[in-house]
Amino acid sequence: MSDRTLALAAGALTVLGIGIAGYLTWVHYAELSPVCVGGGGGCERVQNSEYAELAGVPVAVIGLLGYLAIAASFAIRGSNGRLAGAFLGLVGAGFSAYLTYLELFVIDAICQWCVANFAVITALAVVLFVRAAR
Repeated sequence: MSDRTLALAAGALTVLGIGIAGYLTWVHYAELSPVCVGGGGGCERVQNSEYAELAGVPVAVIGLLGYLAIAASFAIRGSNGRLAGAFLGLVGAGFSAYLTYLELFVIDAICQWCVANFAVITALAVVLFVRAAR
């Protein structure tokens, strides 16, 4: 796979992640319930849990800032930018994995948006890691 293809994939995944985290940030501050397929209240339970904030900051905002930092790393030329992006992607995937663990084993509810974010940040971390390893 060429560097251009990896860069385009990383860009598309970053935009998708910004969209998901941006939506969840908007839902938080607008005090809305997230739109979820199938009902069941999982999204609301997760969004209203004590784990929806870290030190008073909504985790959706942390995710949004993470995706924006990854986007900013694209402006850094050469291996430094690639390493920064890969590092941020791996940290984001690790944090999202921790939040998914909380959903499954502590909150006992699943948020579809959070699962989508986990899939996006994990795929993005892999792409960024592969790109940095070249």
